Amino acid sequence: MDIKDILAKCDHTLLRVDCTSAEIRALCDQGIRYHCASVCIPPCHVAGAKRYVGDKLKICTVIGFPNGYMTSAAKAFEAADAVKNGADEIDMVINLSMVKDGCWVDVANDIRAVREATRGSILKVIIECCLLTDEEKVHLCRIVSDCGADFIKTSTGFSRGGATRSDVALLRENSPATLKVKAAGGIASLQDAEDFITLGADRLGTSRIVKLAMEQENQAGAPDEKY
Repeated sequence: MDIKDILAKCDHTLLRVDCTSAEIRALCDQGIRYHCASVCIPPCHVAGAKRYVGDKLKICTVIGFPNGYMTSAAKAFEAADAVKNGADEIDMVINLSMVKDGCWVDVANDIRAVREATRGSILKVIIECCLLTDEEKVHLCRIVSDCGADFIKTSTGFSRGGATRSDVALLRENSPATLKVKAAGGIASLQDAEDFITLGADRLGTSRIVKLAMEQENQAGAPDEKY
């Protein structure tokens, strides 16, 4: 698989708690240069990043991140504010306490609250697979789809584990064609990226793939216009 095809599916990500505006601008420059699907950044940086990139690059941000246990009203407000500030895509974390209590209606209402606040924008729902049983994952595929989200996403990258091949395959197998899959967390190599895409991931949340592209470019002495 050509690295350019992989990059086109990457949400080039920087969610470190102490990331600076200069680092975000550098991330945006890389996202534009390597034709990434988006950059995924903290909400506080959305407005500045949108002013910086204009229409050259999609801006993605995270809501209820990384724990997901905020109230639905708080998540909806946060999501609406992010869209107002220029976010094109929203990655929200589900309420895992509700999942573990089996309160599926409440789980759905939590997602719907954010969906209503983000109409016209892409919504990805992070289910944190490493904390779930396979039965819970399968149940969430249906709920996330029924709530009108665009993607189901494996992980925040801030919990016990990231995306696995088995989880990506499971989500793809149990989701309708209208619901896309995003793999995130622990994507460390081009082989990881290619495997996840082959298994059905439509997006990858990672910072590593752009770094690998830069390393390849430096080794080859290739000109900037290669990508």
